[in-house]
Amino acid sequence: MPPIKILLADDVELFLELEKTFFRREGVTLLIARNGQEAVDLVRAERPTLVFMDLYMPQLDGDEACRQIKADPELASTPVVMVTHGGREEDLERCRQAGCDEIVLKPINRHQFMETARRFLAIAARMAPRVDARLRVRFGSSPDDLLEHFTINISSGGLFLETTRPFAENAPLFLEFGLPGLDEPFHCRARVAWVNAATEPCKPQLPAGVGVQFLDLPLEKMQQIREFIQTRELTPSW
Repeated sequence: MPPIKILLADDVELFLELEKTFFRREGVTLLIARNGQEAVDLVRAERPTLVFMDLYMPQLDGDEACRQIKADPELASTPVVMVTHGGREEDLERCRQAGCDEIVLKPINRHQFMETARRFLAIAARMAPRVDARLRVRFGSSPDDLLEHFTINISSGGLFLETTRPFAENAPLFLEFGLPGLDEPFHCRARVAWVNAATEPCKPQLPAGVGVQFLDLPLEKMQQIREFIQTRELTPSW
């Protein structure tokens, strides 16, 4: 399974260095472009999971680079987040017209930047493979009051938790779980994405439980789950 790749495109070294520090401990592969044409070429060659694209760059502005990416059927699903200074409606409109997936404003706020990254990576992860896995999970609406049950399957974007405890869709959860071979447990906030009720299951092949989406799982942990999935997929069934 390929690693998480994030493309940072900006011609200002200060902003590139700042954005790179955000991902320093996240265990992802960073790709760097300093103009719009280089960004388009890297997207075609490397197929990144996510792109952060500055609006104003040499050779090709970010909005035109985004437009070319979105016009290519093989690249169109790549999430492109445009980055621009706030306050100018014409710049925001250029970003929207280019077909970008999100806009982040400068000066860059680390929390907003990383929340945007995690949100789009979680969307990509939900489309990623999942494997059957029976893992012990502690969960609950408060980190001080956790129950314990088992997963049925897991992906890098979430898991299915077997439980008869009633939870509503979008209910917030705190999770604690581990993976075989790793000593450090995973901790993250999550939400109930869907409910498989015991009385009227929407997926009869699964037991009663809830589909859970990770909300703030560090990218390094997301990559560890991807590697775990790859290991399980390569393990012979005999």
